[in-house]
Amino acid sequence: MNGLVGMGIYLVAGSSSGIGLSITKNLLNQGHQVIGLNRTMPDLNSDLFSFYEVDFSSQEINLPNFEQPIDGLFYCPGSIQLRPFKNLKTEDFINDFVLNVVGATMLIKKYLPQLQLANQPGIVLFSSVAAQTGMSFHSSIATSKAAIEGLTKSLAAEFAPKIRVNAIAPSLTQTPLSEKFINTPEKLTASKERHPLKNIGTADELASFAIQIMHNNWMTGQIIGMDGGLSSIR
Repeated sequence: MNGLVGMGIYLVAGSSSGIGLSITKNLLNQGHQVIGLNRTMPDLNSDLFSFYEVDFSSQEINLPNFEQPIDGLFYCPGSIQLRPFKNLKTEDFINDFVLNVVGATMLIKKYLPQLQLANQPGIVLFSSVAAQTGMSFHSSIATSKAAIEGLTKSLAAEFAPKIRVNAIAPSLTQTPLSEKFINTPEKLTASKERHPLKNIGTADELASFAIQIMHNNWMTGQIIGMDGGLSSIR
């Protein structure tokens, strides 16, 4: 299996909502098999989709066993906890780290043998623009996403040349997770105005790009900003 050419089998953690759901739908439309791992069953009607209930917010998760090669793994669970540092508790940092980082490491460790069976497999993780661009009230999520970026580069080095590992660092994206930040015309306008392109991302845009990265066999160890220019343009 060469990238996404031909029929492949892909794991999507967080396939029931937002970017993960868009990735799942796009892969299914291309004729690939998708294994969804998350807390709730997505509303999908496809013989190519199989679902397993997994809660990545727990430090003890039971992941299903698979024997067949896995061509790619997308880890999409995440959190948006924006509060002043003085109001954050130790548990807030731990909870964000477990969901964003520990869940990804457990998933990769579990299915590393199946990835190694595939031809040119890939892993796509998700960071955040806040990991490299200092933003008020982002200390907890920025800490976890910075860890994802370190994990991406470390695993890319360790797994080369067999498995490619890359991450996308988006800014605010229109998903159910971000709804509370854009649920009025005023909030939406303010969010758009913060970005040089005067817009915010969509789940479909992020999903399409994630699949392109999974398809690219000449890319690994990269943290790619998809943030409307927020991280690099003033």
